[in-house]
Amino acid sequence: MSCIDAEAFYRVLLAQIRDAYGSQFGTPDAPALAGIHSGGAWLAERLALDLGAGSFGVVNVALHRDDYAKKGLHSQASPTSLPFDVNARRIVLVDDVLYTGRTVRAAINELYDFGRPAAVELAVLAERGGRELPIAARFIGGHVEVADDATLVLTREGERFTFRTEPRSD
Repeated sequence: MSCIDAEAFYRVLLAQIRDAYGSQFGTPDAPALAGIHSGGAWLAERLALDLGAGSFGVVNVALHRDDYAKKGLHSQASPTSLPFDVNARRIVLVDDVLYTGRTVRAAINELYDFGRPAAVELAVLAERGGRELPIAARFIGGHVEVADDATLVLTREGERFTFRTEPRSD
């Protein structure tokens, strides 16, 4: 697979969110950013800084995954942390890769455990197709083709993001 410029994808994603919300971030009516652990949380952290949002939340999907019985809890996972009231709030849910949609479904279920948002919009760094659920992102950094037997993994080196592929382990 050729090299995927995750930083270029990030710049596109940031511009799309900035175009949609302008200077709303940092105001009481601004959408809240919530990243799915772990890659989405890294992205939400950087987006919060670049958009002047001040804070962001982290959503742990482990208890809502449909493969929980098989995989259990990830040893590095931390609990969901949302430093804002979810009720009647527009949430921009951030993830690194959108593939089947199962992780996003679990994240939405977790958000609803904390209240009822006014809306949930999805922002992803990379969209790779292969949806199993009717889930689509409003904000997309870029589209990537990855073999069905591989997974796209986001890594972070300081403040820079890179992608690598790994064999899929189902």
